[in-house]
Amino acid sequence: MIAINKNRHWIFLVFFWSLLGITIWAQMIEDYDFLTATIQAILVLISSAVLAHILSDVILPKALKQNKMSSFAVQSVVVVLLLAFCLSLIYIVFSDSVIRRKAYPEETDVDSLHFLWSRFYGNIPSAILICGTACGLRFYQEHNVIERNHAQLQQVHLEAQIKILQDQINPHLMFNVLNHIHILMQSNVKLASDLLVQFSDILRYQLYECNKEYVPLHLEIKYLKDLIAVEETRWGNELEVKSKWNIEDGQLQIVPLLLVPLIENAFKHVSRLPNQKGYVHLSCEQINHQLNFKIENSYTEQYKIPSKNQGLGLENVKKRLEIQYPEKYKLDIHKTDSDFTVEVVLDLK
Repeated sequence: MIAINKNRHWIFLVFFWSLLGITIWAQMIEDYDFLTATIQAILVLISSAVLAHILSDVILPKALKQNKMSSFAVQSVVVVLLLAFCLSLIYIVFSDSVIRRKAYPEETDVDSLHFLWSRFYGNIPSAILICGTACGLRFYQEHNVIERNHAQLQQVHLEAQIKILQDQINPHLMFNVLNHIHILMQSNVKLASDLLVQFSDILRYQLYECNKEYVPLHLEIKYLKDLIAVEETRWGNELEVKSKWNIEDGQLQIVPLLLVPLIENAFKHVSRLPNQKGYVHLSCEQINHQLNFKIENSYTEQYKIPSKNQGLGLENVKKRLEIQYPEKYKLDIHKTDSDFTVEVVLDLK
């Protein structure tokens, strides 16, 4: 893409200078013979190209990098005046008394100095146009480079931000499960072994799949199912866990670990009233390119455990949705005196 932009820039420059040279030659041929007009047009073109190049390709980029545009304005005036003077010198070298009288018919005798300064003032607009066009092209090119670098920097920043959000998930889940396995090893070795096998699949997915920008939907769903299975094993008969899955096309792509905090929150904040089981109900349905994910858990403020990290998981999900699915998601959070429900609708196109 960069090479294409550079090629376009050079093509436009060649076209611009060629058109300018032809225009100058067409003006010269009215007063001079073919050879004289050609030589004069070439000299005008060379002096214009050299000074415009110095201004647009040397002075301007340096001023932009150092943010010294006021100095650039002064230097631009100097270069414009110098170019106008050079054009005047070329005209006066090739002019004679006949051409001077033709240019200024109201004056019968125009001396060289008078003609030089007259041409100098008359050439200032042309010099401004030439230098302004060259600087405009260069400024446009530099602006594209700045925009491209800014976009790349923004992309790197977003990727780093997403990585931070993902890393907030893994340690929390890992330590919870490992701690539970440690406890089970002292009372139920077989259950601890089963939980360890289930947890190994979760770790394998996090280590080898989640470093990609997108993963197939069927892999993410398998991970979520493994996570639910681990939580079911951990809680045993203390919770009623129900999950419903309906996936039509498992090859659709989704960002990894996006929905994990919702599952973690549901099990972390589920409430169990005396003599009652708590519950976590989950449904995940994909139809066409739309994914509907809904999770509900029993909830009550009376038995709520205070936590400094309250709502961290939801904020995590909100930030990732805004970054990775802008205007392609819907997030609904509904809380009552007895339950807490989160529903996410994603467009996976």
